[in-house]
This record gives sequence, C-alpha cells and structure tokens, in this order.
Amino acid sequence: MSARGIAAIADETPDRLALVAGDRRVTFGQLEDDTNRWANAFAAAGVGHGDRVGVMLGNRPEVFACWFGAGRVGAMVVPVSYRFTPAEVGYLLEDSGAAAFVYDDPDVAEGAPAGLDGLKLSVAVDDPSVLASPTDRLHEEFVGTVTAFMYYTSGTTGRPKGIARSLPVPSGELAPQPFTEYWGFRRDDVHLLCGPAYHTAPGNYAVMHLNEGATVVVMERFTAEECLALIERERVTTSHMVPANFVRILEADWSAYDRSSVRKILHAAAPCPVAVKRRIMDVFPPGAIWEYFGMSEGFGTTISPDEWLAKPGSVGRPFPGLSIRIVGEDGSVLGPGEVGTIYVSSFPTHRFRYHNAEEKTAEAWQDEYFTVGDMGYLDEDGYLFIADRRVDLVLSGGVNIYPAEIEQALAEHPDVVDSAVFGLPDERMGQLVFALVEARPSAALTEEALLEFLADRLARYKLPRRVEFVDELPREPSGKVLKRRLRDEWLAREA
Repeated sequence: MSARGIAAIADETPDRLALVAGDRRVTFGQLEDDTNRWANAFAAAGVGHGDRVGVMLGNRPEVFACWFGAGRVGAMVVPVSYRFTPAEVGYLLEDSGAAAFVYDDPDVAEGAPAGLDGLKLSVAVDDPSVLASPTDRLHEEFVGTVTAFMYYTSGTTGRPKGIARSLPVPSGELAPQPFTEYWGFRRDDVHLLCGPAYHTAPGNYAVMHLNEGATVVVMERFTAEECLALIERERVTTSHMVPANFVRILEADWSAYDRSSVRKILHAAAPCPVAVKRRIMDVFPPGAIWEYFGMSEGFGTTISPDEWLAKPGSVGRPFPGLSIRIVGEDGSVLGPGEVGTIYVSSFPTHRFRYHNAEEKTAEAWQDEYFTVGDMGYLDEDGYLFIADRRVDLVLSGGVNIYPAEIEQALAEHPDVVDSAVFGLPDERMGQLVFALVEARPSAALTEEALLEFLADRLARYKLPRRVEFVDELPREPSGKVLKRRLRDEWLAREA
C-alpha cells in the first residue's frame, strides 16, 4: 500500500507533485522541507502541543506548509480570513489565545496582535528567519497526526466563536480517514482548490488530498474562465465548490473547455437552486456533482447525483455513522414532513464546544445531537430538505454573514438610531446584504458616507450591497425591531 501523510509520501516519492500554483510546482519533498522549517520556527518560539497558531494567508502553497508545520509540533491551526480588518483579526487572536500568528499582509497584521500577552511569535510568511530554519524533522510522535483546526463561526450575537475540540492526538502514522474513504479520494487525483483555504471545506478537502498523495491545484482567486482552463490544463479530477461558482461557470463559455477529466465535484455551503443544479450537471461528466449538508461544527448528510434527480432539492441522508432528527419548539422529535430545527449526531471524537462560550455550547447540544439553528424536514424515506436557514443568517456566495455584527457596527455611527439587516435574493450570490437604516431626523446621512464608515469596521464582503433609509423602524412593545416582518415584506416586494 502506498504511503499516506506528508512525511511518509515525501520519504517514499519526494519528487511527486504536491502543489500547483500558477507557474510554481511544489513536490512532496519540498513541501516536507517547508513543513519542517515552520515546525522548527514554531518550536524555537516555544509553540507546542495544544497551542493555537493563527494563520492569515491568501491561497498559496505556503498555507499548507504552515498548517502542517503547526501540526508537526502538536499545535492547532486557527484559520483567519485575509479579508478581515485588523480589529477583527485581533479579536480572533485574543479570543483563541493564539501563541503564534503568521500573515502575508503586513498592513492588516501590523496592529492586530498589539497587547496580546500570549503571542510568542508574530511573523510574515516570507520572513527570512523562517526560510532559513532547519529542515530537520521534529517530534516524530506527531508525524502522522491529522492537522487540527479551530475554526471560528459567527453567531446571532455577531461575535465569532471558536469551535474547540480535543487536542491533537500524537501519532507516528496517519490513520485512514473516513471522509477520504467515503468520497473515494485517490493518490492519482488532481484536486482544484477554488475557494478560500481558510474556509472549513475548501481547506480541509485540499488537506485530505495531500495526505493521500494527490496533487492540489491552488487558485488564488476564482474566475470561471480560469477555473475551466485549469480543469483542462491540469486534468483536474475533483473539486469543492459552492452554488455561486456554478452560476459563474454557467455564465462562461464552458463548452469551449475540456471537462472530461472531472469525476467528482462536491458542493455545499448554501442552498443550490434546482434549476442551477440541473444545468451544472450538464456541464460536467455524468455522476460528478455530489452535494452534502454540513457546517463547521460537524457533518450531516450526503446525496448522490442519481438520488438528487429522484428527489430534487434534497441534501440527502445522514453520512454513515450519523443520524438526523427534527425537533419542534417544544423539544419533541417531529415526524416526516414536519418542519423544525435540524439536529445532527456527532462522532465521539468530533464532539465540540464553543471556546469561551459555555452557554452557547449548552444551547447547541441536546443529548448527543447538536444544532446550529438550521430548519428543515425529513421525508418518508429519510431524506433531508432544508426549509430555511437560521432566521438572521445571510448566505452570500457560500459565505456566512451575520446581520447582528453589521447592525452593531451601524449602531456606532452617531447619526444612526437603529437598523435592520437581512438578506435579499440574488441570482449570482444567492443573497445580498440589505440594510434598512433609521437615521436621526436632523442627519444628512447618505449611503456612500455610511458604507465608508463601515469599511473601517467590517470586512468588505460583509458590507451591505444596498442601503435604504426609513423614518422609523417598526418595533415590538419591548422596543426590538420587527425584523422578521420587515424581511417578509421586502421578500414579497422583491418577488
């Protein structure tokens, strides 16, 4: 049987191609050397087992060397969006208790770690001191340990919360991975990374492929034309996409490219319109488009192309070893066809808690099942259908955007009385962020001025795409804005 895991593959076939990024070609031997450089740099700074390493990098080969290097010393990786502002980056580093921080944008990173007592290392990814670190392999007991991540996911309170799991378990040999085996990823695969590596799914699926000895083709930024060109040129076999990718591919002259090498494309992160999915199935070879339902906290369901054609709109049945139940407002388990909150079981080794948020952890779990607030129902055959997402969640281009965070930023403006932020349908992105703003009567506030104010407080992708002003927002007797009513009214108007 072929070697598995970066170290073992590098020992067996060091010249095997691991990463493709533009004109760069990185072999497994080179990736292992770079991994060891990072491991030595982290160890020299005192970073060790159970420590957290914040990594804010764009899509580039160094992402994986840094991640694997952190794993090699038993540390956990905290992926940080390169679209975050310094204030947002600083929050994640402080809340996670990061011991190290690696970045490739000094303008964003410069002020973020200030005042963080626990930060032992803050370094640019191309820092000469790291490049000059020795390539000696450290900590053999972690050579086969699966890289552990602590992802951050926002909640309705607007503050991101870390998804904490058990510490990395020392292992000298990489054990078979259930998701890799289920999806049938192979050593001869060529995987296209076309989403941000810091996102849970794109990054994890790239890591899975590398651990099998497959090649990962890294896209710095997604465009449909470049995606299709890479599929043709590199003979891509697998990828992970979101519906927004599908929409852009369908808008391109896709028939001009050879897509025959593709055997499996997974998609998730946002509901895929039935019409879009039917059309994308014609773009790629038969049987290639597989869907699943999951979240950063855990996995849920999968559905094959044939199953989906029989049950269009479904996200499938539970992944082997897991189960789904639909729970009503009174806590009872609902029957087929009844809409309620989706609860998913968890593998014992994957049980999570929210870091520094025990109350949120308790709210998420019911026995051995957890929820992130998604709504749906099971049909008579046990297939899950998503009826709605979390009430306030906006899904734009496969990215979660939480209105409460935007509303908090709007509230900081001296001329804003209150606001209601929610998502409106958009053909390309799924949803766009819309803000209804109640301004002070004497204020001469404009959309441009408000967006400029928000730009210093929020990542660009969180900014409202439309802003409208109202004299007064409707409220409950308690004073809380009637957002659900507003959203329903605007949805009806948009329709």
